[in-house]
Amino acid sequence: MRTSNQKINQILKDELTRTFANLVIDLRTPEDVKAFLKDFFNDSELETFIKRLGVFYWLKKGRSYNNIKENLKVSSATIATAQDSSQKTGIKLAMKLLEADEWANQWADKIKGIIKK
Repeated sequence: MRTSNQKINQILKDELTRTFANLVIDLRTPEDVKAFLKDFFNDSELETFIKRLGVFYWLKKGRSYNNIKENLKVSSATIATAQDSSQKTGIKLAMKLLEADEWANQWADKIKGIIKK
């Protein structure tokens, strides 16, 4: 589906943004979210979103621009733009959630290792 580059009314945009956010909140399982993302976004849109998330995550982890550029196939300008945006509230929240999930997974693995002994 092709969309127009014309801007919509800001009030309508805000309402649709709220609706979209509520829809995402209502998705209950990773499988539901994955199905939604695959069906709602075209391949290019989804890849752009995923790459953007990867850039923010790897910047937070201290990876070099070169490493990010090579692995995610993005430009230095994309990385610099992400670096400039990394202190925005939504980005910081997303990185905090990813780190919490990473921490939980590490502890789950440690506990599984202890239980197996």
